[in-house]
Amino acid sequence: MAMRAARSVAEWLVFAWLCVGCAAQTASRADFTQRLVAAAVERTHHTVRYESAYVGIPYPGGDVPADTGACTDEIIRTYRAVGVDLQKEVHEDMVANFDLYPSKTRYHARGTDKNIDHRRVPNLMVFFQRRGESLPITRRAEDYLPGDLVTWDLSSNVPHIGIVVDQKSHWSGRYLIVHNIGEGSKMQDVLFDWKITGHYRYFGPGS
Repeated sequence: MAMRAARSVAEWLVFAWLCVGCAAQTASRADFTQRLVAAAVERTHHTVRYESAYVGIPYPGGDVPADTGACTDEIIRTYRAVGVDLQKEVHEDMVANFDLYPSKTRYHARGTDKNIDHRRVPNLMVFFQRRGESLPITRRAEDYLPGDLVTWDLSSNVPHIGIVVDQKSHWSGRYLIVHNIGEGSKMQDVLFDWKITGHYRYFGPGS
């Protein structure tokens, strides 16, 4: 009887410890998401000319000129504002798992490239799937929450990426998307404007 009681107490303590850990992780992720979304919205106050050309940049922490950039650069800058360097994280994962990334087949690359790998949507899709959470692709707007990353095929296999923020469209009631599709960083109601190819959440390394 005593052994059974002791085992029950031990099991309860383990359960309680797990609950505390889950609660702490949930709170941490909520705080990260709030800061990430704020950083994404802040990006819409910058004037950026769309430019997707190859540029040699430092590593780690490298960036193309601040007044230029493509859709991926807005995601990179948003994460960097909350302390996550996607240039470094993507590069390190690609070095260890190059064959899992589309650089070899899509871009005919023979190896990794710190200047451009993290600036390519298909590479980010693989990275977020591997190191974050890959979520269902649906036509229900309520499935896409602030902080979520969404990728699209604009047409003819042209990829695009944006981030869901916490402001909603007065017309549709959907959360808006911060993205750069050619006119700089904008916050728009475009979730279902193109074919969705990916839906992710990423809370940073070790999350």
